[in-house]
Amino acid sequence: MSVLALLLAGPLQSWGSAARFARRTTENAPTKSGVIGLLAAAQGRDRADDLSDLAALRFGVRVDQRGTRLRDYQTAHHQVTEVSMPVSERFYLADAVFVAAVAGDDPLIGELHRAVRKPVYLPYLGRRSCPPARPVDLGEYGESDLEEVLERVPWQAAGWHQRRRRQEPVVTLETFVDATSGDTSPDSLRDAPLSFDPLHRRYALRGVRTGRVQVNNPMARQLPDHDPISPLGGD
Repeated sequence: MSVLALLLAGPLQSWGSAARFARRTTENAPTKSGVIGLLAAAQGRDRADDLSDLAALRFGVRVDQRGTRLRDYQTAHHQVTEVSMPVSERFYLADAVFVAAVAGDDPLIGELHRAVRKPVYLPYLGRRSCPPARPVDLGEYGESDLEEVLERVPWQAAGWHQRRRRQEPVVTLETFVDATSGDTSPDSLRDAPLSFDPLHRRYALRGVRTGRVQVNNPMARQLPDHDPISPLGGD
């Protein structure tokens, strides 16, 4: 079992799981369907291709920098009739940073790692208008499990955000991972992709377990060595 870690950081992100009609919302963290779509695009798969192998990967995400919610709206006119279309609302996460990870068999994770480093289609963070600001690849971890990697990857928040929390040598970050059969009362989210075919997109419910991990803050304030007795000399 190997794990592929991904960095999802950009000025804007939008991860919708229940967006319908003129109101396009976003979840507070990347969805499994959004990340699987990014990986499928990196491999060059068409939207109607089978993605059952990718959907079977175990998925988890860590919230390194929560960001702020942003609301926008769009207007449009019909190309032929010039009739005004309904105003649509779009929601985004601004300045958010996440670490996502997928776990699966070694050959498939190796293929995905190569695809992420040299993608056929450029990655985007939930919507095509949201490009990543940093390289997506955070490396492949062999013989590891998902939870272990979410603890091992260093904190990816922006430098200004890490300095803002310099009073904390260790920070606690929230995680959302696929629930297992042993989890009791997990949350559910309809973002397990079955098909990206634009004529018949389908998603299934997925159990989600919420947790927390602790990582070091590289910008934590270092207290100077201070020995008030030393000026007096002696032992």
